[in-house]
Amino acid sequence: NTKNEGISGSKNFYSIFKSELSQHIPVVHATIAGCRFVGRTTVGNRRGILVPNTTSDIELQHLCNTLPDNVVVQRIEERLSALGNIVACNDHVALVHPDVDRETEDVIGVEVFRQTVGGQALVGSHCKFTNQGGMVHPRTTVEDIEELSSLLQVPLVAGTINRGSDVLGGGMVVNDWSAFVGLDTTSTEISVVESIFKLGSRQHHQQQECNLRIDFL
Repeated sequence: NTKNEGISGSKNFYSIFKSELSQHIPVVHATIAGCRFVGRTTVGNRRGILVPNTTSDIELQHLCNTLPDNVVVQRIEERLSALGNIVACNDHVALVHPDVDRETEDVIGVEVFRQTVGGQALVGSHCKFTNQGGMVHPRTTVEDIEELSSLLQVPLVAGTINRGSDVLGGGMVVNDWSAFVGLDTTSTEISVVESIFKLGSRQHHQQQECNLRIDFL
């Protein structure tokens, strides 16, 4: 997994990611179409990262130069250009906005399901899942959670971040061994994150061979 951050962003914001992750994965300063909110405009997994067609040639080359050779960077023609809002994925499966272009579905590189989450079409904003587990919009029904969990083959729970926010994608960055959440996130919400993403298991820590913890932004 990779995480990108805006070049002009807070040095403290960047330093938190760098101190926690740089020994394990690349931490890349980047912009997309000149904008700093790269998490909302890109989506990826350990195989690659998709960027919108508004990404400049210089920005695209910067990503290609700084990411490992085995991480494919692909610029795609998708009219819904905020890819982080319309796609949620792990290394094996993806949920996409029902109106995503068919060509985008073809290049994602994993099994794709067109879905809504809690009645919301912006699946990337309203759910987050890894290879270990996932969290979905708090108004997602039990039946829908069970259906989504069956599709994704990971356990899911309905929840919030940042003291009740249902925009999970805007307040949390998570992979298989670490999570970063917004400063307003409550201890109860953190406990749910640690549990569903299996970040508190000693055995899982040993398997990943690194120290895991929740960090605040």
